[in-house]
Amino acid sequence: MKLSVRLFLGYFFIVAVAGQLVLNLVVREISPGVRTALEASLVDTANLLAELAAPDLRQGRLATGPFAEAIQRYAARPVSAQIFHFPKQSLDYRVYVTDAHGVVLFDSAHQAVGQDYSRWNDVYLTLQGRYGARSSPDPSQTAGRSVMHVAAPVLAGDELIGVVTVAYPTALLQPIVENSEAEVRRDALALFSAALLFGALFNWRLTRSIGSLVAYARAVTAGRKAPAPRLRSLEMATLAEALESMREKLEGKQYVERYVQTLTHEMKSPLAAIRGAAELLEEPMPDAARRRFAGNVREQAERLDQLIERMLGLAALEQRQQLSEPVPVDLGHLVQAVIDEKTPLLAQRRLKPVVSLGERLYIHGEAFLLRQALSNLIDNAVAFSPEESVLEVYGERRDSMVVLRIRDHGIGIPAYAADRLFERFYSLPRPDTGRKSTGLGLSFVREVALLHQGGIEVVNASGGGAEAILSLPAVHC
Repeated sequence: MKLSVRLFLGYFFIVAVAGQLVLNLVVREISPGVRTALEASLVDTANLLAELAAPDLRQGRLATGPFAEAIQRYAARPVSAQIFHFPKQSLDYRVYVTDAHGVVLFDSAHQAVGQDYSRWNDVYLTLQGRYGARSSPDPSQTAGRSVMHVAAPVLAGDELIGVVTVAYPTALLQPIVENSEAEVRRDALALFSAALLFGALFNWRLTRSIGSLVAYARAVTAGRKAPAPRLRSLEMATLAEALESMREKLEGKQYVERYVQTLTHEMKSPLAAIRGAAELLEEPMPDAARRRFAGNVREQAERLDQLIERMLGLAALEQRQQLSEPVPVDLGHLVQAVIDEKTPLLAQRRLKPVVSLGERLYIHGEAFLLRQALSNLIDNAVAFSPEESVLEVYGERRDSMVVLRIRDHGIGIPAYAADRLFERFYSLPRPDTGRKSTGLGLSFVREVALLHQGGIEVVNASGGGAEAILSLPAVHC
């Protein structure tokens, strides 16, 4: 199972369990909370009514006095109230008053007058000087519904002369409780969904960061140029920096070892030629032979110098992972500048350059590197072109790429060399002299093309000769 799936399932399980526990706790506390609020309201009401009933109870006219009349008028009052989204169409308090012995003297419901309520907790506890309250089954409702009774003492000075009880059916609270539970569940579902969305987003960002690091590691393993991913997470960014540092150190060590070995091997041939010529120059010989061997020494020294210079340039290029301050480059102007620079060489071999470029061929890159790459390609074309022939340079826009073709009319590429042209130090002998170059020019061009997210290939052209095809991403200017 993927890490991302395991992380999401683990997060889902934790959120689901924690959410369910909290939801159950909140829902379980809604009904007791509503009942507590009701009971607190009944306490206030009972004590208020006790004060209002005290004068009539002292004077023995409770059943016919102002208190009883007020309660009866209260019961008959019409009411229509919208409490939030709960309609209230009736007044539901039941009020009864007992004497100091617990006998009911007044009942707004006309049910218990004359009955002994001294054993009911609301009356009994109040007569004992304690807080009196009780719940009893509601005969008008289904099982599980009750009526809450809260009592308060009726006092004449410090003497307890009776008890007032206010009763309220809890069934009337059920719609409020159910609505509150439904709202809590809806809000909990919305919160749970938001938590899952946040978890999925966090999981996606985490796995994307890990995926970027994996892709980077694979690119490095495959030898491709790949900059270290830029990640926002501090931990992931630190890991990316550590991987980049490790890559640089490992590649640097391997690179130095490989290049030292290669350079040493390639330097053996010119050094051997210089050593042989030097030994011969120590012996007496004709002036013509001495000049010839001295020329060989100078030629091999120049080859060594060129080899080292190009080697250093290629090494610096291969170590780069991305372009430095790229800008839009006009390829037409760049090609013309290189052709103008090569005018003496073209004239020496009596070559005619034919340049045909589309309008506004712009690429995004470094002009210096692109100019060096073009110079290497044209040098190769010149070296393999017969004297008094044509050197062709064509450029065009193809979809999102600029394609540049540089063609000579020489002998073309031998079949045995077709797959080795971009190997370092591999070179074909020049037709006119039989000598080889350093074999680093096309390697340099390939590195420049890759650094610009492009490509290079060299093929045999139809009708004879070789053709170098350089493709680079185009930009709109």
